[in-house]
Amino acid sequence: MRSCLLLFCLAGLASSILPQTQAQQPPQPQAQQPTMPTQFGNSSKPTPPAGSSPEAKLSAMFQDKIKAEWEAIKHKDKRAYADLLADDYQGVEVDGRGERTKIQAINELAETNVFDYTLWGFKLIPAGPNDALLIYEVTMQFPPKSQVRFSRVYISELWEKRAGQWKEVHYQETHVK
Repeated sequence: MRSCLLLFCLAGLASSILPQTQAQQPPQPQAQQPTMPTQFGNSSKPTPPAGSSPEAKLSAMFQDKIKAEWEAIKHKDKRAYADLLADDYQGVEVDGRGERTKIQAINELAETNVFDYTLWGFKLIPAGPNDALLIYEVTMQFPPKSQVRFSRVYISELWEKRAGQWKEVHYQETHVK
């Protein structure tokens, strides 16, 4: 009988202490679900909502610049393309021909045969008040009679704010299968 009473008291004591120790534990952070990159560049202006953070506004501005860059490439618009590039621009494309200067990149627009493109997976990494690393993917579509119809490329771009204007100083492509 004593052992039953002792067991009953221990069980009651344990049941009253257990909820208190659980309540004192700090809440565990919930793991965030990974999100898929989103497509961008399809609307005329990806304007951020009113009251957006400075980073959201910066992100929208860079998405506009990337869209303008690809529109210039698609339409072989040398002036629009040149306006985006810094004078000391360096670009490395997937064709294996090495580094290109601003003048070389502009002159190659005449040879470009990008028929259409899809931008997605945009990521902005601020590297200071006047520097930003942009990462995204583009799927280029070439004219219907081209030997290669599509090419998917992972792109990193380094932009710097110079004399109040953002200019692209480095461009790097990596082919994605």
